[in-house]
Amino acid sequence: WMSHGDKLHEVPKGFKRVAGTSNADFVAIENLESKMWGLQFHPEVTHSPLGRNVLKNFVVEIAKAKQDWVMTDYANEFIEEVRAKVGPTGNVIGAVSGGVDSTVAAVLMTRAIGDRFHAVLVDNGCLRKDEATKVLKRMRDDCGVNLRCVDAKDRFLGLLKGVTDPEK
Repeated sequence: WMSHGDKLHEVPKGFKRVAGTSNADFVAIENLESKMWGLQFHPEVTHSPLGRNVLKNFVVEIAKAKQDWVMTDYANEFIEEVRAKVGPTGNVIGAVSGGVDSTVAAVLMTRAIGDRFHAVLVDNGCLRKDEATKVLKRMRDDCGVNLRCVDAKDRFLGLLKGVTDPEK
């Protein structure tokens, strides 16, 4: 399963196509001579029922990564690093989309420096219905993030008027 338009348009030199889908010709590629393989999919999503197994097999069995870390250690290290860099009076501005990555980043920044972290959500008119309102509620009320929403719908959509090529 692939969610984005990201796809390989031709195989790299020395590789050959192994598998494809209706919307991506080169989902699996291989170079037997160099013992290299490529596989494009999203193992982290629910549409990939064995995705977690694939990730674990790669990380632990192939890459030989140790399993001796704790996520809270990373979060606490990040918080302390931010506090050291920003200092007792500094401020930070950060963009949020409401997605997992920016939400986690915003929450960690808030834990590190409180209201001195100024999060900004830009409503460009292409969000899902009521998405900006939901993100504001979740980030402000549930996560305590100092978040401001900028209504840029008219400007953004005005600049898109007449554009039909999605690559533009």
